[in-house]
Parts: sequence; structure tokens; C-alpha cells
Amino acid sequence: MSVGASNPEYVNARVRSRRASLFADEDYRKLIRMGPSEIARFMEETEYEREINALGTRFSGVDLIEYALNQNLAKHFDDLLEWSDGRLYDLISRYLRKFDVWNIKTIIRGIYTDTDSEEIETDLIRAGELDDRTLDRLLEVDTIEDAIEILSGTLFYEPLSGAYAEFEETEALVALENALDREFYEHLLEDVGRSPGQLQPQTLPQEGPMARYVEFLQAEIDFRNARNALRLARSGADLDPAAYYIDGGVLFDESDLNRLVADYDELVDHLAENKRYGDRLSGALGRLRDADSLIQFEHALDAALLEYADTLSSIYPVSISAVLSYILAKEREVENIRAIARGREVGLTESEIEEELVIL
Repeated sequence: MSVGASNPEYVNARVRSRRASLFADEDYRKLIRMGPSEIARFMEETEYEREINALGTRFSGVDLIEYALNQNLAKHFDDLLEWSDGRLYDLISRYLRKFDVWNIKTIIRGIYTDTDSEEIETDLIRAGELDDRTLDRLLEVDTIEDAIEILSGTLFYEPLSGAYAEFEETEALVALENALDREFYEHLLEDVGRSPGQLQPQTLPQEGPMARYVEFLQAEIDFRNARNALRLARSGADLDPAAYYIDGGVLFDESDLNRLVADYDELVDHLAENKRYGDRLSGALGRLRDADSLIQFEHALDAALLEYADTLSSIYPVSISAVLSYILAKEREVENIRAIARGREVGLTESEIEEELVIL
């Protein structure tokens, strides 16, 4: 925990500068027409120069791009923590645990599919609280059960241990992945409701900048529940949607997921009818209605969440909402560049690659 007073004005000034250097949609359209080596050269002329030059002697092509993207992302988020003090530092560091969740999911999926550890490592983003030693140990094990044991003493050990029996029964990773998501989001909301020095969470704030932060977290939970509903519906597996419900949002309860999981149009209507989202996200909701595949639906949700975060940050420009909006925008940049490089490597057409991008 950082000590001292929060310094949102300073951090947000730095964030605005970083936000201005992010790739524009037109940059992605340029990259779509390039091969991996050309993409790397393009990146070398941007803020990725240091990573491309440092890694260029060891890697090339898509591997170079992947490692450069992940190192740059981790650097930017480490900078956020270095700039921040007090309560702001605590909130940002806890939100960045999302990359612990990402890394654990990536490693578990790699073990599940018997993927080489070096290939798994390429996708890791070392920006969370798990240290390099723990991540390296996770890369060395051959079973999911052993990976869970390595996480003993961390925030994620108990939820993964509790979900492991269901994983063994169903052989579906969704049980483990949802256990990670639930633990992450529920702890975030508890932390928001807990004042410094308190052991137990209190009532969530209803007004002011922190209330907007709560709105953002609730939106993430709502959209995660919507994503889970569609994934379960498309999987065809005989699973209870309510079992994968994450508490803390405002749009769904367990019975809602049971009802909406089989009806895409009704699910989008449910989003649109809620004034919190429907009034602010008409454009994004239009993209949701037009999506004809699960990947397009998920990209539309990502775009909607980014648009929503931007809206909240404009209400209170000097708040953590602006920082979270930047985090999402930076993630979007990295994921878009990665999707383009991978798409070019496997020979996808320009239109096929563009379908993989989150473009506002």
C-alpha cells in the first residue's frame, strides 16, 4: 500500500499525455495492409521503439511484436503505479490484478491444450501482483492441479481449488475461469466500500468520483455476465448459466441469465432497456444488434465498455475513472496490433482481420 495523499491531478495529466500517443483507427487500417516485419518497422517509429530495438536481436516477426507489446503494456502500467500515491495507488494496483487473472487463465489454457511453455509465455502480461518467480514456476508445471498448488497463499488459490472438482467433472475450463473473474470483481467492490483502515466493507459510495468508479466496475461485471451468457449458449454444453453468474452488477441476477442465455435479441434488448447503458451507448448497442458471431458480440461489448469508461471519465476528469479509461484504451491498442500481426501471419484477408479488431 502506498502512503500519503492521493494525487489524481498529477496522474491524470500524465495519463492524458499517454492517451494522446495511442494508435488511431486509421493506424490500424494501415497495419492491416502490412506483413509482420513491416508492422515491426512501423512500431519502431512509434512509442514502441525501445522495446522493438531491445528485443530485435533475439526475436523477429510476430514473436518480436508480441513480446514488444506485452513489455510495453507492463511498462505503462508500472508507470501508473510509480506516479500514484495513497488511495489512488491502492485502487489502481488492485484493478491491475486483472492481469494476474489474464496470466493464470493463459497458463491454464496452455496446460489444457498441451501448448509449449515458450508459446504460453509469449502471451503473458507481467503487469499484475504475481511476481516473475511465481509466473515462471507456473510455466514449468504440466497439470492444472499443480498450477493451482503453486498459487497457494495468493488471492486466487481458494476459488480455483473450489472450482477444480467441477472442472474435473465437466472438463470445461469455464468453471475455473469464472472462479477467477468472480474473485477479482468481488474483491474490487469490497475494496471500494472499505475506507482506509477498515477491515469490513461498508456501503458503496453513491455520489462523487468514487461513485463513478463503482459504476465502471458494475458495467464490467454486467458485460462479463452478458459475455458468459452468450458463450454458454454457443458452447452447447449442459451447464447452468446461473452457476457462472458474477455478483455485483446492476443489470442481471441469476434468474435473468437463465432466461436470456438462449435469446440473443432479448439479451441485447435487456442491455438497451437499462437507462444506465441504453441512454449512453446507443451506437455501441447498434453494433451489438448487428453482430452475427460470438467474436463480433464480444468485440462490441469491449467497445461499449470503453465508450462507457470515456463517458464516466468526462464527468469527473480528475478521478480514477480517467485512469481506467486509459487502461482499457491501451489494452485495446495492444490487442488490435496483436490481432493484425497474427492475422497477417496466418494469411487472413484484410476484411477478416478487421473483424477481429475493436474499433470505435
